[in-house]
Amino acid sequence: MITGSQAKFENVMIIDDNIIDLYIPSRMIIKNNFGKNVLEYSDAAKALKYLQENQENIAALPQVIFVDIYMPVMSGFDFMQAYDKLSPTLKNYCKTYIISSTIDNEDIARSLSDNNVVAFHVKPITKEFLDRINVD
Repeated sequence: MITGSQAKFENVMIIDDNIIDLYIPSRMIIKNNFGKNVLEYSDAAKALKYLQENQENIAALPQVIFVDIYMPVMSGFDFMQAYDKLSPTLKNYCKTYIISSTIDNEDIARSLSDNNVVAFHVKPITKEFLDRINVD
């Protein structure tokens, strides 16, 4: 976990198997005061386990989750399917964004058809993208 100071959000989670796509956005999130703490997961199954174990502990939950689509072990789509079975408390608290390098219209449509997904964003995560994400 990476920690910063005052921020728009207390906790932000990034799930991406590419270490560069974890490292750079995490630093950007801290540097731009978007998130105070960044929970980094290269394995979606481990991120899901964290959420399952903390789903009733609001203080430990991320307010924003960025999920890549294509990952080994558990894809972003598989993650979202399992995420849908978590508590309503968690799903109401966490805002989930699909972040991917794909420009495949079917992937984008499938992502946006999930009621738990706020938006789809083509990588990279930028300051401008972070600025558009609201606290509510």
